[in-house]
Amino acid sequence: MNKSRPINVNPLSIRLPITAFVSIMHRLSGILVFLLIPLLLSSLQRSLASPEGLAQVKDIWETPLCRFFVWSLFAGIVFHLFAGMRHLLMDLHIGDSLCAGRWGARIVLVLSVLVVLLSFWFWGMQ
Repeated sequence: MNKSRPINVNPLSIRLPITAFVSIMHRLSGILVFLLIPLLLSSLQRSLASPEGLAQVKDIWETPLCRFFVWSLFAGIVFHLFAGMRHLLMDLHIGDSLCAGRWGARIVLVLSVLVVLLSFWFWGMQ
């Protein structure tokens, strides 16, 4: 029996290929969107219930923490959308070779970053 196996493996020291990184991030962004959408729906319900509820929601949504919440939800939705389209194309055997998969992962990352950065410019978020 070989006794030279590592005992404590640091998961941060493992270098993942870009395709694996995008696939894992697609799953994490789906979880993020799934967990944050009920908060949006509850604030929509409160804002539609009464004028006082609308004023409360407006005051809450103008805080920097809430702006970060909206930005992270938007970034998660954008990334999940692009990565999901990539996975659907691969299900149709478009871009499912190793080289095309790497290029597709790069394109997903670049498009997601560009859209999120453009959102800063559009909405003036600091």
